This record gives sequence, structure tokens and C-alpha cells, in this order.
Amino acid sequence: MAREETRLFLCSCEGSMEVAPDGLGKALGKVGGREASFHRHLCRAELAKFEAALQDDAPICVACTQESPLFAEVAGEAGREGPRFVNIRETAGWSGDRASPVPKMVALIEAALAPVTPARLRTIESDGLCLVMGQGQAAYEAAAKLNRTLSVTLLLTDPADLMLPPVLDFPIFAGRVSKAQGSLGGFELTVDGYAALLPSSRGTAEFTMARNGAKTQCSVIFDMTGDASLFPRPEGRDGYFRADPGSPAAVLEAILDASDFVGTFEKPIYVTYDAGICAHERSRITGCTNCLDHCPAGAITPDGDGVHVDPGICGGCGNCAAHCPTGAISYAYPNRSDQIGRIQTLARSYLAAGGAAPVLLLHDASHGTPLIGAMARHGRGLPARVIPWELHSASGMGHDLVAAALAAGFRQVVVLADPAKAGEFAALEAEVDLMEALLAGFGLQGGRVVTVMESDPDAVEARIHSLTNLPEITHGAPAPLGGKREVARGALAALAEAGKPASDQFDLPATAPYGAVVVDTDACTLCLACVTACPVDALRDAPDKPQLRFVEAACVQCGLCANTCPEDAISLQPRYNLAPSVMQPVTLNEDEPALCISCGKPFAAGGMLRAVERTLAGKHRMFATEDSARLLRMCDACRLAELSRGGTDPFAIAHPRRTRTTDDYLNAEKKGLSIDDFLGDE
Repeated sequence: MAREETRLFLCSCEGSMEVAPDGLGKALGKVGGREASFHRHLCRAELAKFEAALQDDAPICVACTQESPLFAEVAGEAGREGPRFVNIRETAGWSGDRASPVPKMVALIEAALAPVTPARLRTIESDGLCLVMGQGQAAYEAAAKLNRTLSVTLLLTDPADLMLPPVLDFPIFAGRVSKAQGSLGGFELTVDGYAALLPSSRGTAEFTMARNGAKTQCSVIFDMTGDASLFPRPEGRDGYFRADPGSPAAVLEAILDASDFVGTFEKPIYVTYDAGICAHERSRITGCTNCLDHCPAGAITPDGDGVHVDPGICGGCGNCAAHCPTGAISYAYPNRSDQIGRIQTLARSYLAAGGAAPVLLLHDASHGTPLIGAMARHGRGLPARVIPWELHSASGMGHDLVAAALAAGFRQVVVLADPAKAGEFAALEAEVDLMEALLAGFGLQGGRVVTVMESDPDAVEARIHSLTNLPEITHGAPAPLGGKREVARGALAALAEAGKPASDQFDLPATAPYGAVVVDTDACTLCLACVTACPVDALRDAPDKPQLRFVEAACVQCGLCANTCPEDAISLQPRYNLAPSVMQPVTLNEDEPALCISCGKPFAAGGMLRAVERTLAGKHRMFATEDSARLLRMCDACRLAELSRGGTDPFAIAHPRRTRTTDDYLNAEKKGLSIDDFLGDE
């Protein structure tokens, strides 16, 4: 169904914000050709109007998120799929800014109604087997509560104050987990000091003889040991619940969360992976490790020439996709084109509705949304020009998204970050440094990307209201078509065209995915090992002569060529090149071909042949004489012919010598041969 057919319900929330047909209604009609119904108390006094709209087949969007459960329930009772929702109250309507919120409201509505490709889902089965780990009576009581809905086993790290009941509803063991892997529905654990509870235990809990290395499996882990987490980034590991044993409130909250984790679940597949363009490894030589270095959950592991992403462990932070130079790992929740397309819709709609100097505020649901709500309810709220956009994770922002946002008309991009996840923002910092270097090279004012790492709504509000009003760069962003590098280069080209670059070429940070390959032509033998190693076809050979060619636009600076080169003749030069020639192959090194001294056919690069002669001729026993050294200057066919003419069978190695047997020795003795004669026949 066409997007324009969506029925849009707008409500002023009892007159608490500016939502009227002559303001917002006109702007919506002008920007998107939309019609909307306006209300004052849609969720209560005017709910019947929403119910009446459910009788039609047209999709519905309600500009209210607070009462979304009510509207979804009413739609379900009518046999309809739940409507879409967009928040224009805390994000726009409730603000102390005197500027009109209408352009921002239009932008938020238009972006919310933009089509999005649904993310793929992964089905997870949990049988409810739960391992509770902790000390004494507190761990037992937590296990007893969880055992109401889950099938619990209790692993005591210290049984000191345990009071055993007359009826034991679940098994109890002593021990400590030494190794754990997996996720919801499939944890695998190794337990040291493993011992079963003795049924004869009376005053205190007693256990059988302990042993190390016991293996077990479970679907859910409840960890209240107070020890270090079993996993990196524990808050993102599905099925792993961790609580401070010293905080009864935290333990109770974790119990409530864990109690429902039995049955069938669906989890988004946050990233996709294309091994064909991965620059991690070739022939056991390592190149790019960005995704491995920046995955806080440990969900990515080496896998031959590529990597493996465990969807059960992946929490969707997006660091891998943001920092991947080739786009081999790509974010899919939503995908890149949809995400950037909606951000461009925000800018385009805001400007078309009369807004000025827009700023994009990126945030996540768990940290940013509550802060924005607190600012709107108890403070000045967001400025009218600051447009918030919710991501699954604020850390997963790459320079391609920033470039596209700035090229679409945003003056700045602000990232509202959670201080509790401060260790997850190294990839974002690298992307910001890259973007600042690019802007400087384009002759544009910097400071376009701001990270606000705060949990205090007052501090966030003060920081956002004090943002500098930077000049617009451009608002002609190209559509986000193609892979990551195509999208990024298209947006960067728009920014460069709006700037005043001092030179076609300028340096970038060492982690940049753009740059040149520099070849020491004196050391290079044109063995072309680098061409074989290059994962993106940036380095190429020529079909008719020894030549090394290079397409700079394709180079991702992974380093595989430099690490593979046997002569250490290659180095990388991170830079951005605005010249049109960046798209065309250029010659880095070339040589005359070596001609076979027998038939005259070209068979190798001259430099490579000279390097082989320096290494072997006169130094290796097979090429110690001048005659044997001549073999190095022959093609394969002529070399074999020359060896054959000398009475040597070049294929002799393919005919193994027959094993001597006892019969051979006996027959030799009958012929009057001694053992020395026999051995001399070898």
C-alpha cells in the first residue's frame, strides 16, 4: 500500500503542545501531501474515532508513544495489526524553545512513515534449564523463586550459611565456573571444584569429593556470585543475568527478568557478512582486524581468510559495521540504505517545512530516550532545531552516516552516549577523527560531530542548548545506493564540492580506509604476490607484460599487500584523493619481461629473474655451475628439455625405488654376489 494512504492521527495532548490543522496540518500537506485528523484527547474522550478508523484497511500511524499499548490493544481486539507510532511530544512539542516545533514534527512524522526493510529474525529455543550461581542462603532463595517458572540447578560457590529445607525442589552442587561460552538456549560451561550435595547433610551442607573440569549445559545463567562477569559485555549476552548479591533490589529485578526466559524467542540478526570482500586474512597473513578489535561482546572470531559472527552473542552495537573498511560486515537493523535514507528524509522534510539550522541527535532507546523524556517533562526539552533519532546502539555510527547527514543539510551530528558503555566507543572515536580530517581537507569548518557522554538530564540539556550554530555545508545529498564505500564517497563528493580544498590530496589518520599504496621500485621484483592478496581488486596485473597497477578508489588500506610482500617493498599512505584519476588504474611498477634463452618466449619479470639468480646461482648445489645456472633463464618447457638431454630424467622423483626384500638378497647370493656388490647396485 502506498505510503500516502496511511491514516495519520495527531493529538495536542489536551492542548499541551502546538498541534493544529492550520500549522502542522498545512506543513504536512505541503511537504508530503498528507492529510491528518487532529484531536485533543485521542486516547480517552476521542478513542471512538480511532476505533472507527480500524474498520478500514488503510494503515494507521498515531503520533503518540505513551499510550501505544492502549492503541495496540484496541487494534488487536478489532483484528487489525497494530499501528505505527511516532513520538512528537517529548521530542518536539514539549519544549521551552520559542521557535515553532512544526518543522521538527513534520520531519519526525515523514521519517517514521518512510518504508523500511524488515530485519531478518533468528529463532531461539530455551527449555528453561537455569544454572543459578551464588553463595549460601541468598543464592538458595533466589533459586527457589526462579524455580517457579524455570528448571533450576544451584551451584554454590560458598555454602557457608545455607539452611537446607525438608523438601529440596532442585539439585544443589558446589563448584565454580571456570569457562563459559554460548548464549540463550545454548550455554556450555566448565566447572571446577564440582561436587554433589550429600543427602545425609544435617547441620551444614556436605558434598562429595570435588573434581575439576566438569562439563554442563543450560539455557539460562543467573549469576549472583559477585565475581567478575563470565562474559565480556554481559548486559548484551542474551540469557545471562547478573546481579550484585549485596543489593536485594538488584537481585529481585534480575529474578523478574530471568523468570520469563523459557520458550521460543525471536532475535534480530543485527549484521550481515560478505566473506568475498572481507580484508581480514589471505593465506594465513593477517590484514584488517577492525571488527575483531572493536567487538565488545566477543561475538566475532577469525575463520580462515574471513571472520565468523555469532548471531547468538551479537548484541547489535554496530561497531564492526561502522569501522569495517570494505562493508563486508554491514548493519541490518535497519540496513544502511534505510537508515541513511530516513536521516536524509529528516533533513529534507525539516527544511521544506521552514526549519533552519538542523542538528541531528543520535541516541539509543535504553539511555537516550529516558533522558530526552526527562528533559521534556522537567526542563527546557530539546531545542526546536535539534532533531532526535533513535538507533539500536549509538556507538554504531560510521563516517558514511555522518557524511550523508551533513550532505543532507544537518549542521552538526550529536551522539548521546551512555557513560556505562564508555569502553565501546573507540570505533566511533576513530570514525569521528576520520570525519574531522576529511572536513579539514575539504576546507570546511570542523566540530561537526559532538559526543555527549552524560547520564544527568540537566547536563545533557545544557550541553545541547549551548551548541554553536555552524553554517550549512550543503543540502544536496545523493541517494544512499550501493555498498558502504559507494555511499560514503557519494556523500563526501557532495561535501568536497561545497568546500574549498587546498589540494586534491591530503593526509588522513592511520586508521582511515582510504589511501594509496607506495611501492619501492628498486626492491619490488614484480612477483605480484600483492595482487593475489588484495581482497578488493585495488592492485592488478597486466595480461601482456610485467606490470603492477593500482586503483586508489578501491583501496581500503587493509595492509594485506604490505604484509604479503616478500621484499618489504610496499607501504601504505592514508590519504584522500579528489582527483578524477582516483577511479582509473595507474602503474606503480613495471619491467621488461625475461625472455627464455632457448626459445625466446617471455616467461617471467626481469626483476624477479634477477632476484632468483642472486639468491640461487652459484650458491645452491643445483645451480652451482654455469651450465646449470642457465636453467634459471629458461622457460618451464625448455628447462625440462635441457634436463632430459643431459641424461637426467626430470620426472625421476615420480618413480619411487622398489623396496628390497629377503628374496632379493637370496637371489643375489645364488648369483655369487657379495653384499657389497648388491648394495653397490643401489
